[in-house]
Amino acid sequence: MFQQKKEEYRINENIKSNTIRLVGDSDKENGIYLTKEIIMHANNKDLDLVEINPKLDPPVCKILDYKKFLYEQKKRKKQFKAKQVKINTKEIRFGPQIGDHDGKVKIKSAEKFLMRGDKVKVFVFFKGRSIVYKEQGKIKLLKFAEDIEEYGKVEQMPVMEGKRMYMILAPKKF
Repeated sequence: MFQQKKEEYRINENIKSNTIRLVGDSDKENGIYLTKEIIMHANNKDLDLVEINPKLDPPVCKILDYKKFLYEQKKRKKQFKAKQVKINTKEIRFGPQIGDHDGKVKIKSAEKFLMRGDKVKVFVFFKGRSIVYKEQGKIKLLKFAEDIEEYGKVEQMPVMEGKRMYMILAPKKF
């Protein structure tokens, strides 16, 4: 069975209150009126009485074109969503004994991610007995942050979690 989408606003006869607070109408002055009187006034103008805030006593209503109102609400919501910035987190991992050349390759990819505006989570993973080199792992992470400081800043200093040590880098604003 299909379920109809619940209406966000009550309109016209669906408004339960006997009195309403009218706002934003050019013909009638803002104030408290009988619901039936205002519904008739709205019908004469080929508009709808829309309950904007049902929580107040009496509820706040406006006289407007309901379809146009819904369209503008949808449009406003879409614009708000478009302005939001989504930040992705990319991960880079290496061991405590990573070579210089391999480290430079990892730095290049981290630079690319930071320039795109993504955050970077850098891991040093310890396998087996390499857990003995915790300090070496921390040094590698700090060196990594130092090499990349032109593109990003350290958001979280190195933290040990289980068998891995990680650090989070955030992009710098250009």
